[in-house]
Amino acid sequence: MTTPICDFVRRYAQSGTARLHMPGHKGTGPLGCEALDITEISGADDLADPEGIIEESEANASALFGSRRTLYSAGGSSQCVKAMVHLALLHRPAGTEPVILAGRNAHKAFLHACALLDVTPQWLYPDAESSLCACPITAEGLETALSTAERRPMAVYLTSPDYLGGMLDIAALSAVCRAHGVPLLVDNAHGAYLKFLPHPAHPLDLGAALCCDSAHKTLPVLTGGAYLHIGKDALAPYEADARECLALFGSSSPSYLILQSLDYCNARLAGDFPAQLVETCRKVEALKTHLREQGIPLRGTEPMKIVVDAAAGGLDGRELAEILRRHGVEPEYADPDALVLMPAADTPEADLVRVEEALSSVVLGTPRLPLALPHAGRQVLTPRQAMLSPREHVAAEAAAGRVCAGAAVSCPPAIPIAVMGEEITRSGADLMARLGITQVPVVRKAQSFFRQTFP
Repeated sequence: MTTPICDFVRRYAQSGTARLHMPGHKGTGPLGCEALDITEISGADDLADPEGIIEESEANASALFGSRRTLYSAGGSSQCVKAMVHLALLHRPAGTEPVILAGRNAHKAFLHACALLDVTPQWLYPDAESSLCACPITAEGLETALSTAERRPMAVYLTSPDYLGGMLDIAALSAVCRAHGVPLLVDNAHGAYLKFLPHPAHPLDLGAALCCDSAHKTLPVLTGGAYLHIGKDALAPYEADARECLALFGSSSPSYLILQSLDYCNARLAGDFPAQLVETCRKVEALKTHLREQGIPLRGTEPMKIVVDAAAGGLDGRELAEILRRHGVEPEYADPDALVLMPAADTPEADLVRVEEALSSVVLGTPRLPLALPHAGRQVLTPRQAMLSPREHVAAEAAAGRVCAGAAVSCPPAIPIAVMGEEITRSGADLMARLGITQVPVVRKAQSFFRQTFP
């Protein structure tokens, strides 16, 4: 498969051309990558309106993923999430309102999109209590929510895979959305590689109208590289407006280093990557089996994620992380309840052996319940109103009863405990404090721009 962006930039770097253009390093510097870091010079195309090498590269990606259109983002899935919500708003079905049904484990980028676009989220919760990062929505639960909604939503927004490796039945959920005439938007940030398994489990193959992939999370792509995918059966106007929606939330100076890595990734995906992925998935599954045999509880069904259920094992994920570090392994994420490890297709088997050796000496304790997915407090202001109101910061312990003004959340996992415009509950404030969130942005009552709706 061709790599037009990479080829152009390499030729330019080797040409000896005097760089009387941005960026200011002029192709030299201590990092070693400066020669390949360019801007929209002649021949380099323009991500905001591609007609040359970027357009060709994106067409390659579209063919690989089987989409109506795949567009590049140098601003991660955060940029793509906002663009998806904007597209859904611009082309919402007749009779719907600027309301979106969303799983409560949504990334903060979704909340930012709702605030910026003045869209109201209505939360979907699982049938049973779940952990902070998970929200296992069923087709039956979604059917009920859509059938009983007081305000007909313009779209449904779900996260799959979630941060802890949980995967939703996207095929069944998308069927429910089609029956109700609303598009399904999927945050597939952690699942770009799913397209390249022997039995694809990518949202594009399962009926999603729009989805985003953080290529940099699971594919050989520099941090910030992501895809916005438009499904083959999605509305045609999505394709016409997607570029503009992305541009609204991104820089007008995208990184050509990131674009090159997305371009090069196409060649990898068309080459040995799928076979390598299958083999590594086999090794990861073998490791999971060995850990279970040792009594270490795991969770999630995502094939390339190893998630230790620390709470179920009476353990502390943060302590497990320290054990791994002493064995030369840095995990993706750890909190009191879970430890998350993210191998890649080319992860050496020796690295997986280190994980097994590190965890072999773990002594299990008394199982406990995990931190629960927080239920929303009373909605006092819309997310937009709260975001635009004057604010102050208070200690988490003193936040109960105040109206949340921003995303009080650590990243990762970047799942808000309280949403902008919600009254922070006592349990929510306690959870923030437990997770190490010390300061919480809250609306200043007396100076709210929206006194008429503020108690």
